[in-house]
Amino acid sequence: MSTDTPTPAPTDPAAERYLAVQRSDEFVGLRRALRGFVFPMTVAFFLWYALYVILSAYARDFMGTKLFGSNINVALIFGLLQFVSTFLIAWLYSRYADRKLDPTADRIRAEIGEATREDGPRG
Repeated sequence: MSTDTPTPAPTDPAAERYLAVQRSDEFVGLRRALRGFVFPMTVAFFLWYALYVILSAYARDFMGTKLFGSNINVALIFGLLQFVSTFLIAWLYSRYADRKLDPTADRIRAEIGEATREDGPRG
């Protein structure tokens, strides 16, 4: 049995750099900002969709209430509003990402790119 301590295996500098970025406060803040938008919107949309399905299953009289003419009822309006809300959420996310997420992500990407150029080409 040897008393020599084994030398650690050489680590990939790129892997170390990515791990350092992942642990950075800036990256943690970016993930927090993303989750701060995505999770509440997902819950809100799921509840909205569940309301539509539940009302369709258990409140047929309400959903069958005619609103305009003979074919436009509450269920049809709710169904169309599902599409509207989907596009609204996508638009809101795009605006949110442009303002809050993209600038931070661009800074992180630029820092990683600079560090990669400093390391030189891999061979």
